[in-house]
Amino acid sequence: MVKFKNLDLNLLRIFDAVMAERNLTRAASRLSMTQPAVSNALRRLREALGDDLVVRSGYGVQPTPQAQILWPAVRAALSQLQGALAPEPFDAREASSTFVLAMADATAAALVPPLIRQLDANAPGISIRVIPLTTRDPRILLESGEADLAIGYFPSVLAGIAQRGMQDAEPDVLAHQRLYDGRYVCAMRHDHPLVGAPLTLEAYCNAHHVLVSLSGKPFGFVDEALAGLNRRRRIVLTVNQFFTAGLVVSSTNLLTVLPRHFLASTGIADRLATTELPFAIDEVHVEMLWHRLRDDQAGCAWLRQAVVDAAEEAFRHGQESPLLPIDHQETPVS
Repeated sequence: MVKFKNLDLNLLRIFDAVMAERNLTRAASRLSMTQPAVSNALRRLREALGDDLVVRSGYGVQPTPQAQILWPAVRAALSQLQGALAPEPFDAREASSTFVLAMADATAAALVPPLIRQLDANAPGISIRVIPLTTRDPRILLESGEADLAIGYFPSVLAGIAQRGMQDAEPDVLAHQRLYDGRYVCAMRHDHPLVGAPLTLEAYCNAHHVLVSLSGKPFGFVDEALAGLNRRRRIVLTVNQFFTAGLVVSSTNLLTVLPRHFLASTGIADRLATTELPFAIDEVHVEMLWHRLRDDQAGCAWLRQAVVDAAEEAFRHGQESPLLPIDHQETPVS
């Protein structure tokens, strides 16, 4: 059993750095310590907790299951202490911070240009690093601090947050704000054989398709909708970028599904024909997610407002491209 009153709490700060860096040398540099000192601190913490915490892996270390369970609580406690004891003032015009945003390419195409215009005008020293979103559940990215914000379509995460709220449980560790709503449309090359005829459910299912899957799984929300109709489609290619999918279908007989607002950003909109899908799918709600520990951090609060302002600028006049006509479009079935 751990005797908390005898535990050196500074060891938890070292544990947090090792978990974040997954490398003892980088953790030591981050803490302005020597690597032997970090190794010694880890040994002491292992003895106190009765767990290895990390094991060597390649050029770094990998956490044990117990360490993965412990880390979010340690990071939360350290963050709260820092916020209470040493809150950092934030002046966007003077700051030189780097913020990390996780999002798909279609989302970045809409939000990054107006966000950069804001930085140029109001925060010239701030940098933004966009990392690819590879999951519909970015909880680990946010809890580990790998990303300050995750922006995208996260239906299961939002459902979980709502369920906790209805159960009067402790608030979820993630907070969210809706940025905009979007629709998906079917896209194909402008001289595709299906252009000029009704896009029926039968024709859609008989065609060959490109699936955009952030996680790489060969099944998406379109396939879920088709399964509800006892139908399926033939997926020939799976990619993790909407731009790649658009480029592929612009010169092949494949079909894909793209966010309608994304079309104008592709640079190949004139090579694509688009139409409504011949079955009902829900509107997509694009949300901004962050860890609640960052609610009161001035820099992160500024970042969230900057992203909200960028979304308002991007969609103030509506960026959605008109659907290019595919003659005699059929009303989608419900």
